[in-house]
Order: sequence, then C-alpha cells, then structure tokens
Amino acid sequence: MGENTIKIRMATVDDAEKILAVYAPYIRETGITFEYEVPTVEAFRERIEKVLTRFPYLVAERDGEILGYSYANPLGERAAFSRAAETVLYVKKDARGEKIGSRLYARLEEILKKQNITNICACIAYREEEDETLTHASPKFHAACGYKKIGHFTKCGYKFGRWYDLIWMEKFIAEHTEEPPAFIPITEIAFF
Repeated sequence: MGENTIKIRMATVDDAEKILAVYAPYIRETGITFEYEVPTVEAFRERIEKVLTRFPYLVAERDGEILGYSYANPLGERAAFSRAAETVLYVKKDARGEKIGSRLYARLEEILKKQNITNICACIAYREEEDETLTHASPKFHAACGYKKIGHFTKCGYKFGRWYDLIWMEKFIAEHTEEPPAFIPITEIAFF
C-alpha cells in the first residue's frame, strides 16, 4: 500500500459521510478540534459546499476510502483578507505515517497559489504538556512544511475537563507585491 496508490482529488458534497468518518474521532477523542459534538452528515455537506464556493476542498483516497482531507477557509471576511487563507488538515488515524498530510498540503498550496493567495495560516490546538488528547505532532508537522509560529493564545479552549491553548502558524507562498493580483475563486480555476 504505497503512497503512489493514493489519489488526491477535489471533494464533493457526496463525500461528506466518508470525510466526517475521518473527522469524528478527532471530535470525540482529542483536543485538536474544539467542537464538542459530531455534526450531522447534512451539516457537514453544507460545510463542504460552502468551502467549495471559494476554496479547494481536497481528499486523499485509496481504493474508494478517504484517508484524509484538507481545505482552506478565508482568514477573515473583510476585503483586505482576500489574499490570506486558513488551512485545515485531518488524516485518518490509521493512515498516519504515509505522507498523506504532506501530499494534501502540497496540492492545496499549489491551488491556493493559482488563486493568488500569499499567506496561509494554521490555527492549532496546543498544550505545554502532551497528553492522551493532544500531542505536539501538528506544530511539528507544520514547522516541517515551512510554517512559522506567529501567535500563542493561552487557555482559550476548554474540553475534556482541561484547558487548551491555540497557536497560529503562518507561511508565505507568494511574493507580497505593491499591486497584488486579485483573488480568484476556486470555481474559476482549472486545477486538474
């Protein structure tokens, strides 16, 4: 089961149930996401559909099984944020170590560059001391992908009877020019 059998493709709303199956254990078992309740499949379909109006929503698939997913969201809703995006990545627990996250992020960045995004940011749950709900794997992964820590919010999330911090990490993926090109929605990009 080598990584060459893994296909990276654009998600559709019909993938919602399989994508939610990847995400749900993170809600139930970890502090990685601050959600308490697993959303319904219909609510998740709506989330995917909303992302796909502006940004890529990618899945890594092998033999019909979704092993991970990645997408981007606006960093903020104001017009001046139009060249910055927040990146999101989840990999199925039993598929870790197969470089799925790296492949998803590489493809996501490639598309975001075509959309004229310059800055990508990741919002990451953090605890000084690792425990069964949260390790330092995500900050280490993002650092290996070229992200740099730019902010730290202390004890701003509460889940499982404990407090979690948030760190923000950022990466520049394009040059900051005096007159940058306009953002191009994913619906106007030929990406595959």
